[in-house]
Amino acid sequence: MHQLTDNALMLKVKSGEVDKLGLIYERHKKRLFGFFYNLGNDPMTSEDLVQNVFVRMLKYKKSYTGEGSFMAWMFRTARNVNYDFHKKNKKNTNQTDVAAIAYKLEDETSELERMDKKDTMVQLERAMHSLPMEKREVLILSKYKAMKFSEIGEVLGCSEGAAKVKAHRALNDLRSAFEKMQIQ
Repeated sequence: MHQLTDNALMLKVKSGEVDKLGLIYERHKKRLFGFFYNLGNDPMTSEDLVQNVFVRMLKYKKSYTGEGSFMAWMFRTARNVNYDFHKKNKKNTNQTDVAAIAYKLEDETSELERMDKKDTMVQLERAMHSLPMEKREVLILSKYKAMKFSEIGEVLGCSEGAAKVKAHRALNDLRSAFEKMQIQ
């Protein structure tokens, strides 16, 4: 039995086979959870937001065309869910846990090296917090979710070239903020 693509499954959902949304959910729940968690939401909120994405996908299933990347459509929906949540709750989401999205630095090095790495991660986390939400989104999508720039462009509503520029600028801003923290 061949496995249906996400596009094919969502088109089935659109045509009334809403049980197929469960398959999409199983494929992408962890990826979406990581997206929300890396944007600074706590674990419980992240789980709720994942659910909200699928509720919204079901609600707006008739607007799905099947053209373009399903991942870009899903992350655009996720981005809107996150924006709506924070607008409604008027929360400041500067609590990104970079340690959760960065590579695990837990290797068998000396205690001093582990402490240095932890300090570096704390500084990187603080640098990430200093960036505006839009720049954190671009970095998370490009570096941690490894999405293609064409898909990121679809998510952000811009061209592939503009997405590359946004990612480059966000990375430069992160680097500058990190270097400033290293000097302090």
